[in-house]
Amino acid sequence: MTPRSALNRTLLALAGLVFLGGGLLILFAGLDLYRRHDLAPPAGWPLTTPADVLLGSADRARWSSQGWWWWPAVIAALVLTALLALWWLLAQLSRHRPGSLPVGGTPPQEGVELRDRALSEAIANEAGALPGVGHAAVLITGRPGRHRTRIKLTLTPEGTPGATLGALCEGPIGTARRSTGLIDMPAEVRLQVSRHGPHRVE
Repeated sequence: MTPRSALNRTLLALAGLVFLGGGLLILFAGLDLYRRHDLAPPAGWPLTTPADVLLGSADRARWSSQGWWWWPAVIAALVLTALLALWWLLAQLSRHRPGSLPVGGTPPQEGVELRDRALSEAIANEAGALPGVGHAAVLITGRPGRHRTRIKLTLTPEGTPGATLGALCEGPIGTARRSTGLIDMPAEVRLQVSRHGPHRVE
């Protein structure tokens, strides 16, 4: 899990808990569940009956008497919260994949570019044909100039990790780096062994 995905999941979890708590408060008060089921909410608990409001007249008068800065501060906080939420949403919608890569160096020669999906498929096909590899999946991520290749290999029972990694670096990864001119493009490789049933001996 990347730090960005961990942060996103944490923010989503916190936002979900806040909305869930607020929804349950409104639901319990609106349906008058405390009285119907003889439940005693804690002292000072908001919204305990259908007639309750979140901010009563006394509270509104008390906060309004704080000075002229109160309402501008509330509006500024709401605007800031909305802007932060919009920024986070746009960050999630931004492209996480490079889209296209240069061919033969940087900048690309005569505007020739290679789609990241096509290069991923080429690497996967070449890696899947290596000895001891049963299946290969490749995903190229990152932003322009900061590409990263993620490779997942499923080894056959006869495959050896050391020999497979060596063949992968010399073959598919080396070919991709030479083709794009991105010699410093890092690669992350994950190996797993395919499951196979027990052999029957007669």
